Amino acid sequence: MNLPKSMRIVEVGPRDGLQNEARAVPTAVKLELIHRLADAGLPSVEATAFVSPKWVPQMADHADVMRGLRRKPGVAYPVLMPNIKGMEAALASGVDEIAVFAAATERFSQRNINCSIAESLERFRPVVELARANKMRIRGYISCAVGCPYEGEVSPQAVADIAKALDAMGCYEISLGDTIGVGTPGKVQTMIAAVAHHVPVERLALHTHDTWGQALANIYAAMQAGIATIDSSVAGLGGCPYAKGASGNVATEDVLYMLNGMGIHTGVDIDKVFAAGQFICEALGRAPNSRVAQAMAARQVAAAA
Repeated sequence: MNLPKSMRIVEVGPRDGLQNEARAVPTAVKLELIHRLADAGLPSVEATAFVSPKWVPQMADHADVMRGLRRKPGVAYPVLMPNIKGMEAALASGVDEIAVFAAATERFSQRNINCSIAESLERFRPVVELARANKMRIRGYISCAVGCPYEGEVSPQAVADIAKALDAMGCYEISLGDTIGVGTPGKVQTMIAAVAHHVPVERLALHTHDTWGQALANIYAAMQAGIATIDSSVAGLGGCPYAKGASGNVATEDVLYMLNGMGIHTGVDIDKVFAAGQFICEALGRAPNSRVAQAMAARQVAAAA
């Protein structure tokens, strides 16, 4: 079996991981988290989202976050971008990589961004054009790529059609999201195969949630299909405000532990990621969702006893 010799981890904790937290996280804490994750060797750390504070209050300080970044050479700091208004604000804040997002089902698209799939793609065209004119990199996300909380199982061809549209716009990479964590290895591989007919697998990523405990199995299945980029969130933070019952993202610590055990190179220091997870969980007043982080913390306690 030919698995990738190295894997690229896109850390989504500071944005996707924090966006649904009820407690307001100070900008300084967000910046410290981003800096710790970059220092751990993660090549891409999703920093924030230029969304309306009315809909996502946690991201209201997006401009302050971008201005306060201590950028590490070789690290990307993408931001989520919903519309041209956000794009104009991002340009003034030194953003150099954006992510646009579409859903694989109509009902989720309406709940998430209040428009149809077709309307969402049209909304992104001027955003992408402005990004390309300013030499920004553009990443695409597809939500509900396996299952939808409102429509159930999702057709792989529906995902492929959206991926083809995002690719045509100029996205350098498309992240396929199992937003509610219902995927299983076979379904994930079938979905990837359908998308790969339109977009080379080398330019695809997988974004998993662990609601049904299948995230690591699905990542392994994606690797078998040729995927070499995985989205994950420190301490397993996250969830989707428009997908009731969806758990957090797969934990970066858990992904790293699996990949390290397989001898697959990531360039990421798991101990530093663990420390970053301890930092943000302490700030949030809660325990990490990562099983590996829980085990590492228990080992620390036992060693100190």
